[in-house]
Amino acid sequence: MQTALADFIRDTPEGREADSILRACVHCGFCTATCPTYQLLGDELDSPRGRIYQIKQVLEGETATPTLRGHLDRCLSCRSCETTCPSGVNYHRLLDIGREQVERQVPRSLGQRLLRRMMIEVLAYPRRFTPLLRIGQTMRPLLPAALRHKIPVARSLPGRVSAADAPRRVLVLEGCVQPGLAPEINQALERVLQHLGIGVQRCPEAACCGALPAHLSDTERAREMARRNIDAWYPAIEDGAEALIVTASGCGAHLHDYPALLADDPDYAKKARRLVELQRDPVQFLANEAIEELPVRPRKIRVAVHTPCTLQHALKLNGATERLLQQLGYELCTVSEGHLCCGSAGTYSILQPELSNRLRERKLHALKVDHPDLIVTANIGCLMHLGEANGVPVQHWLNLLAEDLEP
Repeated sequence: MQTALADFIRDTPEGREADSILRACVHCGFCTATCPTYQLLGDELDSPRGRIYQIKQVLEGETATPTLRGHLDRCLSCRSCETTCPSGVNYHRLLDIGREQVERQVPRSLGQRLLRRMMIEVLAYPRRFTPLLRIGQTMRPLLPAALRHKIPVARSLPGRVSAADAPRRVLVLEGCVQPGLAPEINQALERVLQHLGIGVQRCPEAACCGALPAHLSDTERAREMARRNIDAWYPAIEDGAEALIVTASGCGAHLHDYPALLADDPDYAKKARRLVELQRDPVQFLANEAIEELPVRPRKIRVAVHTPCTLQHALKLNGATERLLQQLGYELCTVSEGHLCCGSAGTYSILQPELSNRLRERKLHALKVDHPDLIVTANIGCLMHLGEANGVPVQHWLNLLAEDLEP
């Protein structure tokens, strides 16, 4: 694709990156076959190819419009198009650059700005989000059914496993909403690692990965969070922690963007690259361990695996969860349309509820085609979104594994 970027962006780092991405696109249209919004709406402008062309127009100097912004807003950032693209177009980075420019040109209404700011200020900070969640859980029986289904029941959990005597140590991302919504996920990881002689070293200063503000076009906030996390983790890395394990694949995908996010920061660029070298998804980490030594006694149920978009398209670990569970003796069900997004996509289920719900219905139908007893996933957002609907229970695959470990 030929480009002629406007003066306002041509010679900036973002402009040079966008120019390189645009020139890689050959407009073949393969991406339309796997784009969830194009599959639902059938509109070229709601496909990756259409959005690339619209972003190109803005970066070449055409004035953005609210209609154009709507087409960009409807993108889930699922990155299925990147897996499909034969030219290796780095679509999600172009989308981030395009969205940031459009936000500057087309101001949102006061209500939209307040909603987005509130999501960042509350959801991205666990010390704010978790107390509010606990109030909601206390009042849950009194709430309308539509709201009640969005608030998970509070769980009593066992104490944490001590890492003091473990011969090996890893770091674990605590995250922002997961510690409040599903703290049992990281505790399940700790229990599994304990059986392998691996302890978890805690870094309380690290929290939200920064994905939420990044996808809401608050790039500078995302950079601040990335720097804070690096500062929190780096002493432990230098002291011998062998990996950073991220139990939410959405967070893992964003952490992989730290080097691009901090590329022009002389104090953090090298550290960001080092961090990504050590980052592992749990299924990726356990694949290199002697999992046959785990005292797992699989329950006699049929399991459907939902592989989040971030795990298959961003982290390139499609099929890894299925292989690990089969190796441990679980019976897996057939799943159709595994490449399509469930509609969660971070804050998408809040900002685009109609499309999000349609995608969830389609995904649940695909997951239940072989009549599973349980659905497992690898991302907190997908877990909460799929679990809102009544029917087959949904949990993180780590919880399935930890619950079936012998004492």
